[in-house]
Parts: sequence; C-alpha cells; structure tokens
Amino acid sequence: MKKSTSLKEFLNQKDFYKIKLHLISSNHYKIVAKINNTKGWFVLDTGASTTFVAQTAIEKFRLDIEPQKIKAHGAGPDEIETKISKNNKLRIGQWVFETCNIACIDLNPINRAFKSADLAEVDGIIGADVLKKGNAVIDYDKNYLYLK
Repeated sequence: MKKSTSLKEFLNQKDFYKIKLHLISSNHYKIVAKINNTKGWFVLDTGASTTFVAQTAIEKFRLDIEPQKIKAHGAGPDEIETKISKNNKLRIGQWVFETCNIACIDLNPINRAFKSADLAEVDGIIGADVLKKGNAVIDYDKNYLYLK
C-alpha cells in the first residue's frame, strides 16, 4: 500500500513557506510580519479584501502615503476613510511580497475590543490580497499558514 503524503510534506515539496499562526482567545489568528523591515503583529483575516495597517503605525513602518483618500467598507454600515501606501516590502516568515500595497485605517475600534478582552493590540490586518498573492493554505488543525 502506498503511504499517503501529509499536507506539510506536500506543501514542502511544492516550495511553500511555513508560518506559525498564533491562536488567541478571541479565536483570531495573529502572525508576525515585517513591513519595510519593521516587525509588527497582524490579525490574519481571510474576509478582509485588503491588507491594512493602523494609521498610528504609518511612521513605524515607514509608509509613503498617496495624496488621495478612498472610502472602504467593512462589516459595519459605515464607510471607513482609507489612505494608500504603494510598493512596500512585506515579509511573512521567509515569504516576501516586494510590491505590496497597504491601506491605512483607524484600527482603534479593533484594538479597543482586543484591550477590553485583555488581548494585545495589533499593528494591522493581513487580508485576502496577500493571501491570494501567496497562494495561501491554512492548516487550522496545526495552526500554520503556508505561502508560496
């Protein structure tokens, strides 16, 4: 009988990078990522179309903001004012996205919710744009993200 290949073995054979996911008590996953060589903590959000950084972290990550502002929509009824920073270097583990566009929004409501639940604040959200670019596979059983 032929031995079956595990998900980890299969993805390793396909040159995917393995990144540890940190499950927090709110049932969100947090990951460590670097933007422009500066480390931060991010929530992994498969439902967010775009990768976001808190407006308070613009200087931390050395983001060059475009002059225009756009309106984004979240799960709530209100529009969210958003600024864009283009062509940033995003590193998650060993995986690198050299020309990542990042939106900047007010993450204070999210961070207040985390703080009220005794959870550490986050610098941003990794969204579906990055996950799609990296052909993401999430191993919910073992708490790993794989990117290629």
